[in-house]
Amino acid sequence: MPAPDRLARLAPPLFIFIWATGYIVAKLAAPHADPLTFLSWRYAGVVALMLGLALAARAPWPSRRDMGHLAVAGLGIQALYLAGVWVSIRQGLPAGTAALIVNLQPVLVAAAAPLIGERVVPRQWLGVALGLAGVVLVIWHKLNLGASYGPPLALCLMSLLAITGGTLYQKRFVPQFDLRTGQVVQFAAALAVTLPLAWALEPMRIVWNRDVVIAMAWSILVLTAGGISLMFHMLRHGRVTAVSSTMYLVPSVTSVMAWLLFGETLGAQAIAGMGVTLLGVYLVVARKQETTS
Repeated sequence: MPAPDRLARLAPPLFIFIWATGYIVAKLAAPHADPLTFLSWRYAGVVALMLGLALAARAPWPSRRDMGHLAVAGLGIQALYLAGVWVSIRQGLPAGTAALIVNLQPVLVAAAAPLIGERVVPRQWLGVALGLAGVVLVIWHKLNLGASYGPPLALCLMSLLAITGGTLYQKRFVPQFDLRTGQVVQFAAALAVTLPLAWALEPMRIVWNRDVVIAMAWSILVLTAGGISLMFHMLRHGRVTAVSSTMYLVPSVTSVMAWLLFGETLGAQAIAGMGVTLLGVYLVVARKQETTS
């Protein structure tokens, strides 16, 4: 099997696994670091790593125009999305509620797909609906939708809109770019926004203990450098509706990880929800000849 074809098959499951670890990392770091401060260190680390790789490989840099587009997309996909999720959970929004809100993304992406020239067929709409239903089943026992959270809920909704808008914007305006230099641009833009906010809004507390070091190293080397690179690769070679729908599987994988690592409950309802989610994602991403009217 050619290497590109092999990567195309491996990228989605690898991405789902890596993205799911984000909740584990947040749980490790949250008691010891202010969220925007942690993210600022994370972005700076990614910029340093990717800049070193880009210079060593003499990777091509995007044009000024593409740099601008990458920076705008990075503000949505990186800065606003991560800041909203981390701060909302830190302020008390249940992780299950946050996960449900953010996992509305495939619905928004499918609705907006015609804006970037993608056609969503009825089979895929059914998959989007089943995927969302499965996510609700998986995390239902963790939800607390009746409580009033005000600002944290608004921040999580901002995250949903930011990552959806950033994903669509990138696919529309700059679908092709070198992953190393492109991420230098995106994370530099994210750092330029996040660091001043951390300075203004937080005491910038970060305790460099074992958990924070592990969380930071994993965030830079695996979550960001690995997970984001895989997402960009999939966006480059696939349809944005199919790529975003793989995120439906993240809560299921996270629940299994939390069960294995922290002993959290994994009941029959959650297992059934995983099955429904898998069916929904299959309907969205499965390659099938569609009749064009």
